Amino acid sequence: MSGIRSTASTPKPPGRRRRLAAAVLAIPLAFAGLTTLGAGSSAASPGSGPTAIVSMGDSYISGEAGRWKGNSLDNSGSRDGTDRAWTGSSYDKTRVYGETALGGCHRSDSAEVKSATGTAQALINLACSGATTENVFRSSNGGVAYKGEAPQADQLAAVAAAYDVETIALSIGGNDLGFADIITNCATDYIIWWSYCHDDQQEVVDSKIDGVMADVTKAVEEIRAVMSEAGYAASDYEIVLQSYPSPIPRGDENRYAQSGWSRTNTGGCPFWDKDSDWARDSLVPQIADRLHGVATATGTRFLDLRDMLQGREVCARSSSQVTDSQAPSARTSEWARWIDSQSTQGDVQESMHPNYYGQLALGRCLTLVHGSSGDAACRNTPGKGTSGMYLASLS
Repeated sequence: MSGIRSTASTPKPPGRRRRLAAAVLAIPLAFAGLTTLGAGSSAASPGSGPTAIVSMGDSYISGEAGRWKGNSLDNSGSRDGTDRAWTGSSYDKTRVYGETALGGCHRSDSAEVKSATGTAQALINLACSGATTENVFRSSNGGVAYKGEAPQADQLAAVAAAYDVETIALSIGGNDLGFADIITNCATDYIIWWSYCHDDQQEVVDSKIDGVMADVTKAVEEIRAVMSEAGYAASDYEIVLQSYPSPIPRGDENRYAQSGWSRTNTGGCPFWDKDSDWARDSLVPQIADRLHGVATATGTRFLDLRDMLQGREVCARSSSQVTDSQAPSARTSEWARWIDSQSTQGDVQESMHPNYYGQLALGRCLTLVHGSSGDAACRNTPGKGTSGMYLASLS
């Protein structure tokens, strides 16, 4: 089996949470994607040169987990057709992530911007898995290189000079907030301590979120500064700040009972109902609402993704795992990668990210946003594939 393996006995009802002696999982948020400009690229200016859409930020936009077309318990071969890195005899991650498979940025060929086909002449991914806001800032203003690459705003300067940039999609702040640590702690509390995580994790979020949003604001301002220096007026392009979808369903929408080990060993979603409800209905909306506030304050567009994976999450009742008799399908398979804490299949860092299908859906969202105006939420249509994504206005 895959998912999280455990040999512990059946969980007892959760009690007061005990502090962890050490983390047993490692699920870094990933953020990836850079297209290298050729040495012979000529300088462009707003309204000239190839049109481009650029993505910046973290793993939820870089393409982390794009290797997977759903989740399967089969650890061999193509894993029932879910593993896009399968060559027929071995596994090659560069088939999905290219050279960034080696550095860890994990920019997949199905990443959001790469899936926004028919929108611009160039689809450029500058995001990198694990990035924080300081990896977006210009180096001249506190930016820090990451995984061997210059800060993303500095990379954007080169892109803005060579292309006519129309849209910049930004997903950032999750790693600053410690979203991966929250997932780790909640899973650990289910597997090891049989206790809830939402109470103390909410305190952690509340203590950090003001500072994180200030840094997200600075990231937007850094992008604007780069574009201004490249000769762009604010009306020449748009920034789309997006929020994060929940990779796990509400407790009553989970197809596995919270007692026993099916959520851990079979589903790869080891969370108590109350913690799942908190993540889906409190944490994700809190982050989305605060990011919406940043977008409003900075004059950027906002793309609300809180409901993007509704019914397609890991362990969701209305989705299913892939088997030898049920092939991968955007209509029936899960759109997020389960937790594989022991890397029995791919990399741990892929856990809890939109997978291949989720990224195609995100690409459709970006396509719809590019051809519209104003803030919007992007949602899926139950029973339909990724082409069923649609925009809904925000009140």
